[in-house]
Amino acid sequence: MDVEAVRTFVAVSDGGQFRVAADELGVTQQAVSKRIAALERNLGVSLLVRTARGARLSVDGQAFLPHARELLRVASRAVGSVRPGRTALRIDVLNRRTAPATALHAFHRLHPDIELDVVTLPDADVASAVAAVLDGTVDATFRAVATPSGGFAAPIRAAHAIDDRHQLLVGPKHPLANAANLTLPDLRAHRIWMPGMRADTEWGAYYDELGREFGLRIDTVGPSFGVDVLLDELADSAELSTLVGEGSRYLWPESYDLRRIPIVDPTPVYPHSIIWRDDNTHPALAAFLEHLRTMRASAPTVRTWAPAWAEG
Repeated sequence: MDVEAVRTFVAVSDGGQFRVAADELGVTQQAVSKRIAALERNLGVSLLVRTARGARLSVDGQAFLPHARELLRVASRAVGSVRPGRTALRIDVLNRRTAPATALHAFHRLHPDIELDVVTLPDADVASAVAAVLDGTVDATFRAVATPSGGFAAPIRAAHAIDDRHQLLVGPKHPLANAANLTLPDLRAHRIWMPGMRADTEWGAYYDELGREFGLRIDTVGPSFGVDVLLDELADSAELSTLVGEGSRYLWPESYDLRRIPIVDPTPVYPHSIIWRDDNTHPALAAFLEHLRTMRASAPTVRTWAPAWAEG
């Protein structure tokens, strides 16, 4: 099986669009299409359903995805076993749309000569993500944990890396659509829709505390049908809104006219920490950690809010 075709399938699944996958992999959309077609021929099934906006997983694609991710992890470990010190730097960004992925992309633009492997472990809790760092599946992972140490034993290290400032995302019909900025009390009368939010995750704990502290109506009821469906609903709604990070990347048709509105005084921030092994000698890891420190030091100073467990 062609590992690069499998990697391309995972990238399309994560990005939701062939163009996003092409950008992530540094190839053309035509190359992405050819790899996916070859993989589907090899397997004898359709893995993706093409839509006007991109692609979504078929039933067979949903079944294949976790095995595809594991295949990529095994392939990476196999290469590492015979090429010590020359493997790509493997960073788990949790989701390719979020601030950690944006930070890693900025690092890549500054250091195009450093080979990177962008990994997503979206279903891994903190313990599982740390286990992936310990066994060498990834060189580092981003998670929201107590800082500075995260309570981890050596050789695991953790450091506060990114405070992703929140914005309210609404469609043009929403009552707040024309606001230049908003405060958290401004949001109390409005429904903040974040369907499928799992309570047993660090982000579930974050939004639960945010809602309780500021009296926000964060609605997590219902299954998540993906970002594209959420954006469709927001574009047509005079009621729905959602919270997004300033560092997150979302694409929508111009006709949607969605608005990102900063939240201020205080600005809620999602506290991403970077977790790595202190004894990891990968030559690029130290450069990436320094990049994160520089980014954090240059971030503008504003009044922010984060849960007590994430302060530090």
